[in-house]
Amino acid sequence: MEIVGECGNGEQAVEAIRSMRPQLVFLDVQMPGMDGFAVLQALDPRLLPMVVFVTAHDQYAVQAFEKRAIDYLLKPFSKRRFEDAVSRVRERLEGPDESDLKERMARLLRSVAGPKTHLVVKTSTHSVLLQTIRIEWLEAEGDYVRVHAGREVYLTRQTMNRIESQLGAGRFVRVHRSAIVNVEFVKEIHPLPGGDHVITLRDLTQVTLSRSYRDRLEHALGQKL
Repeated sequence: MEIVGECGNGEQAVEAIRSMRPQLVFLDVQMPGMDGFAVLQALDPRLLPMVVFVTAHDQYAVQAFEKRAIDYLLKPFSKRRFEDAVSRVRERLEGPDESDLKERMARLLRSVAGPKTHLVVKTSTHSVLLQTIRIEWLEAEGDYVRVHAGREVYLTRQTMNRIESQLGAGRFVRVHRSAIVNVEFVKEIHPLPGGDHVITLRDLTQVTLSRSYRDRLEHALGQKL
């Protein structure tokens, strides 16, 4: 085994997993801001690594992991317990059931977090409970995210990764480092030179689809562009 990276929080983990494509991640369940479940929800389901969950005291989570995850480590754990988990991972790596493993991970995510119906948007003066079906797209603006919901626009001090994890997979797709769109509001998609595309929404707003994010949109739409 080779350790390719370590992360101090969930947002760093998302970026590291996307860039490094590790086979295995030891993932803490309870972290400030973005927890372990949110990390997995922010990833492309087709690229989920094998995960050994780590938890300190959440008995409900432990029971779920026993049924669906490869393994879990209950803190504090011994060297022997860690070695057992690694052995189980090695068996999976050498076995023929990789597709079954990915399906188990997908079932785990579905069991712990269904699609969100509302998003709490915190502005400088108050919090807004916004129906997710009304959100058309979101754009990064420095340390803030601008949420577009029809004629209503809200500026909230959050990161795009955090917002992406809150919305979850499904109708909301990251199409650019600084943009997320609701596929229900996509009207047209046109190619640009260099591999990028431009997305036109129903209100004729145009959003760039970066070629590095194109596969996510194709996965959400169920077809190639």
